[in-house]
Parts: sequence; structure tokens; C-alpha cells
Amino acid sequence: MFKNLINGQWVDGASTIVNINPSDTRDAIGEYALADAAQAREAVAAAHAAFATWSLTTPQQRFDILDAVGTEILARRAELGDLLAREEGKTLPEAIGEVVRAGNIFKFFAGEALRGAGDVLPSVRPGVGVEVTREPVGVVGLITPWNFPIAIPAWKVAPALAYGNTVVFKPAELVPGSAWALADILQRAGVPAGVFNLVMGRGREVGQVLLDDSRVAAVSFTGSVATGRLVAQACVARGAKFQLEMGGKNPFVVLDDADLNVAVNCAIQSGFFSTGQRCTASSRVIVTEGLHDRFVAAMAERMKTLKVDDARKPGTDIGPVVDERQLEQDLAYIAIGQQEGATLVAGGQYIERNAAGAPGYYLTPALFTGTAASMRINTEEIFGPVVSVIRAKDYEEALHLANDTPFGLASGIATTSLKHATHFKRHAQAGMVMVNLPTAGVDYHVPFGGRKGSSYGPREQGAYAAEFYTTVKTGYTLA
Repeated sequence: MFKNLINGQWVDGASTIVNINPSDTRDAIGEYALADAAQAREAVAAAHAAFATWSLTTPQQRFDILDAVGTEILARRAELGDLLAREEGKTLPEAIGEVVRAGNIFKFFAGEALRGAGDVLPSVRPGVGVEVTREPVGVVGLITPWNFPIAIPAWKVAPALAYGNTVVFKPAELVPGSAWALADILQRAGVPAGVFNLVMGRGREVGQVLLDDSRVAAVSFTGSVATGRLVAQACVARGAKFQLEMGGKNPFVVLDDADLNVAVNCAIQSGFFSTGQRCTASSRVIVTEGLHDRFVAAMAERMKTLKVDDARKPGTDIGPVVDERQLEQDLAYIAIGQQEGATLVAGGQYIERNAAGAPGYYLTPALFTGTAASMRINTEEIFGPVVSVIRAKDYEEALHLANDTPFGLASGIATTSLKHATHFKRHAQAGMVMVNLPTAGVDYHVPFGGRKGSSYGPREQGAYAAEFYTTVKTGYTLA
């Protein structure tokens, strides 16, 4: 059994959960311990006690540990990628790519530990010196989702530790394997007892402790909008710092002047890869009239070539949906789209067994046309391989439709017009904008985050992570 890590010790949980392979539900990856509220409080106490020492370690000490973590992750990319694909269902190449990203994130933040910045400023008063420095905030609670089971933990854990904070980490229950592997690597890299704690468990128990315990100075959460609102309410009530990454209903605009192959490739990758289970996925494709019919025909033709199969099987383009609950949600939205009058031109079928006879949560990618912006399939996040095409008269209407959403994480456009590309980058109401690139796929060394209902608080990743994981102090000295 795989145990929780609390105060440097591997400990049993109050209960256990079996990690199931969505590509073959007969395959049990392992049994994982689930912590309860009492154990979560023990982890918080350990992190609180360890903060006094860890926060004063040298940048070199933190660099050495984080760099070692990144090195091991990269060296084990094939093994860890196989585990990730097996438990989450994204294809093996995608899974290995995610593992590489996690390793690079740790190496980047190892460097950030050495690049701690500050300012020495002249005072408006004679003989007074002013220093502006950054210090860690304290114990940080990290709550992560199932769709990126090692990359998202990496981009929260690495900066938290790099800047001198201590961590209590609660991963999603669906994907404990990657989280446990990361904890094991951190432990063996020399993270002192209590500095990093892994508490696998249910949100209503473990997660609630992180929200309510006054010793937790900050909470970073990635997940649903509904849960994000609860995180915000709890943190505001006690004055804790919080950072939220939540939903998306990302648009991808295709203009008449777009390169058709580029547009189709971007839409396929954005909407269907990783089984559409990405907050940056484009589920709304807005196409202007001159290219609309050709684009839809090309999309439908390309979709015929996509292979839905076991995530770890060579040649698979799209793996299974993560679990039965998510599959049911996807199928429900496909039915809703048809009831609303949209035309299902391709896909949307549940496949109970793959070609090898393995039972799994397989769903062929679905493409809707004839949709209106007001339809539920165009306003609500589905989080599956379901794409709707919306017809627009011209660029101006396409831009309006792209921004007509309460979310604002990512937005993309396919065009050969520099004028329209430049205008779109400025006027798209999103935190990240892509031109002739898929909306899903971002670099690890630059800011990640959105606007409106998608995000709240400072950006994640890159040097901007310091805004959340540190607090600014201004010091005055009389010469």
C-alpha cells in the first residue's frame, strides 16, 4: 500500500482507495492511503513547526534539493509517464511530455531560489535607506486536480519550496499515483521532515482542514468553479492568501484568410487531445462564413483518422475519459447539444471495450455544428472531447462571440492577417492568447492564468509565481 507522508514519515491512512486504470478497468494500479481530518491537521502542525528553520535556509540549499528533484524526474520520464498514462488516461507521448515539463519546472524554480530579487531605494528623507525584500508566507496548502497529475503539483510545490515556504499537498483522489511518486522523489532528495507533506484524501475532510486551519497562511487551488468559490469564501473569512485556477470555455477563432490545415490542426489538438480534459482546451470554434463549410468538412475528415484506444498503446491519438462519472457528464452534454438543436456531425459514441477487449471509458471525439452561442454546450464547461462550431459573419462578430463568456483563460485565432492577429491579442479577454497555435500548450517559464471567472489572484509559473508565494517587506534604516 502507498502511504501518506507526514512529518517525514510514511503513515497509514484512515481508509484506502484503489487506483483504477481507465483504459482497462480490470487493472488496479495500487492501493493508496486516504488521510482524514485529524491526519491533515498533523500535517499542518508539522509544516508549521518546520517553517521556522526551512524559511531561513540558504538559496543554495533549496537549489540543491529542487535541482535533484528535477534531475530524477527527467531521468525517470518513461517510467513516470507510463504511470501517469495508466492512471489518468492521456496518451503515453502526452504523459511523458507532462513529466518532462514537471522536471523542467523544478529545475527552473531551483534557479529562482538563487535569483531572489530585492530593491535598495533612496528615501525621500535625508540619511534614511530603504530596502524592499521578499519573504516566504508560511505554510501553503496546495489542492490539485486530476487532469495534470504531476505538472500542476510541480508548478505549485516547486515555487512554494523555492521561496522558503512549507507545504501540505492534497492531490485529486483519482490520480494518487503520480502524487505519491513526486512525494517519494522529494523525500529522497533531502527535503527535511515537515517541509513537504502529502495527504491524499477527500476534499470535504482533508481539503477543508487546509481552508480552515489558521496555521495555513495561503491556499493554491486548481479545480472546479464551485469548489473555487468555497476556497475563496473560507480564505477571505480568516484573511488567508489564496490563488484560484478554475474553469474555461475557451474560444478558437478561424478567419476566412486562415491556412485551413493550420486551423484544423489547432482545433483538433486544442479540442480533443488529452481527451479534451484540459482547462485550456478550446471547446468553442468560431468560424467566419467564407471558410465555415470547408473547415467543418476538413475537421470531420480529419477526425476519421483519430484513433481512440488504450492510452499506453502506440499509435493511440486519444485515450479514455478519466472515469465513469466524467464519461456520464460528457454523454449528458452530447445529448443536451442534440436536444438544443445542434447537429452532431461526427463522433460522440461511447465504446465499452477497445479492440483488445479491455473495458474502459472510451468516447469518440464529438463535433457539433449549427450551434448558437446561447446553447449550454457553448456556455458550460464540459471537460471532455466535445467541440462546437459557431458561425460568425466577420472578424468583429467572431471577436464578440469569443469574449461572450464568463470565463477568460485562453483564447486563440487562426489567421494570416497581421492586422487581425495584433488586434485579437490586444482585445481577446483572456489571460493567454495564441495565434496559429493550439490554446492547450503553454511554456513552463512564463505566467499561466486567466481573467474573469477562470482565475483569481497572482499568476502561476515563471518568475510571477513570487507574487503569491512571497510577501513583500519594506525596511528603513537611519544611516
